[in-house]
Amino acid sequence: MHIRVDDIVQVIAGDDRGKRGKVLRVNRDNGKVTVQGVNLVYRHLKPSKNNPQGGRLSKEMPMDASNVQLIDPSTNQPTRVGVAYQPDGSKHLVAKKSRTLIRVLSKANPKYARKR
Repeated sequence: MHIRVDDIVQVIAGDDRGKRGKVLRVNRDNGKVTVQGVNLVYRHLKPSKNNPQGGRLSKEMPMDASNVQLIDPSTNQPTRVGVAYQPDGSKHLVAKKSRTLIRVLSKANPKYARKR
């Protein structure tokens, strides 16, 4: 999974399809992500000493990572992503269609550099 905290993603499936948001949490064990302002549910609170009124609290719930796509920085559209190895041996995460760099996954390593 190439999604990290603070990435901007767009929901591609479900009730919130088309919404964009920042990733708040990533659970790699379950393959879930929590996106700001997406997949909201209400938590009902009983009246208590701290909250005498009670009420409903809106919170984000995790959703499957397969239902979101990263945003391509050049086209500002959701994109599939892939890994590209550079001649110096570094590994980059790139958008499939535009081949735009999204982030550097690993620094240059002479062990993986292309020999000419």
